[in-house]
Amino acid sequence: MGNRQQATGNRQEVESKKKLGIATIFRRDRWLFPLLMGLTSRTLIVIAMVFIAPLLSVPEGARSVPQGWGVFFAWDSAAYHAIAVEGYHYVNDGQGYNVAFFPLLPLLTKLVMSLGLPFDVAATLVNSFAFLGALFILYNWLESCQGKSVARWSTVVLAWCPFSLFGTVIYTEGLFLLCSTAALTAFHRQRHFLAAFWGILATATRITGLAIVPTFLLASWRKRLPFRAYLASFLSSGGLILYSLYCWLQFNEPLAFLKVQKAWQPEQDFFGQGWLIMFGQILFGHANMKAGILIDPWHPLMIITIGILGFLLGEFRDRLPSVGVDIGFSLLFLALWLIAGDPFLNTVMVLGGIYVLWHTRKKIPAIALIYAFFSFCIIFSSGRTTSAERYVYGIISTSIALGIVFQKYPRWGYIVTVFFALLLFLFGLRFAQQQWVA
Repeated sequence: MGNRQQATGNRQEVESKKKLGIATIFRRDRWLFPLLMGLTSRTLIVIAMVFIAPLLSVPEGARSVPQGWGVFFAWDSAAYHAIAVEGYHYVNDGQGYNVAFFPLLPLLTKLVMSLGLPFDVAATLVNSFAFLGALFILYNWLESCQGKSVARWSTVVLAWCPFSLFGTVIYTEGLFLLCSTAALTAFHRQRHFLAAFWGILATATRITGLAIVPTFLLASWRKRLPFRAYLASFLSSGGLILYSLYCWLQFNEPLAFLKVQKAWQPEQDFFGQGWLIMFGQILFGHANMKAGILIDPWHPLMIITIGILGFLLGEFRDRLPSVGVDIGFSLLFLALWLIAGDPFLNTVMVLGGIYVLWHTRKKIPAIALIYAFFSFCIIFSSGRTTSAERYVYGIISTSIALGIVFQKYPRWGYIVTVFFALLLFLFGLRFAQQQWVA
């Protein structure tokens, strides 16, 4: 009799845990906050691109703003359109063929197009819904291991960062963030084969997804995980392997996607030339760098002045109100942005991302830190700066690290978020006018 009662009690306990688990998954705050951040930031983008951009005069060198869904189509979007409609093309002649672009986005887009939607609509919906999915996964992962505050701030960073524009237009950012974040989350929770599934999708989305493979291997070794973890690590490269197999069968060149990369990148005389030029543009200005001599002394003079003011503000910050110090640094940062422009923002995105990762290395989930290390290795391996800031945004670890910082210093979180919103609006206008963003 006692055993029967105990068995009945155990079953009730199991059922209670199942109900609790389901209730936890569908808790309103677990989907409401990321949904709110995703929709409000996407609304700002739509307002800028669809409603404001057509009303503005077109800058010199820019194109007229397309109508409707066409505003989300520019630059790399043309390559994904060609793949979805015509398929891949490649000849080993040193030219830039669309085989450089990985297949998952055009495949999913073609699937949605089979419902009768045009390419612009289908591709935009695929990337946008994937981006929202990434926000949901990130929030729920961090809430369970870092707490609600870090989860909220990290979600804010991911949703409002100006480069989140590429989570809505016809690029792969939204899809890649979904797959890579889901893979890291699953592996962190030791759901290894689910992690392998998402890893395969990530490596089928873009080449930087390959960072997931050594990340899983190193994490498995550090934690002495069972064999299935190592197996999942190797399986995660499946997207890249399948694409390479396709290139071999179709073009008799398994590394076709690597051989065309040079044609898609600007020439450089030596490794790291782009970084040297970008630092020079920040310090001396575009005009001086282009002329090769100092024709505009005001730019370096203003940079030096801002540097001195920043040093003095840091030295005497203990004697000033904290609010005044924060406002002072914010104004100096704003001045640097107005003077140095995109090179300054791009440098801050890359080097600032490395700094916040190092600063939060003891608090960030270990697998996210490892993933960031291998991702940065891939980004720096080319020695080029083209789109480096956008690739850094695609490393989910940087959003997590910044969320941890803002959880500790919320005033800076609010200041940066307002600045992010301004840039997101401006980037939307530029992209709609077919101007280069990242």
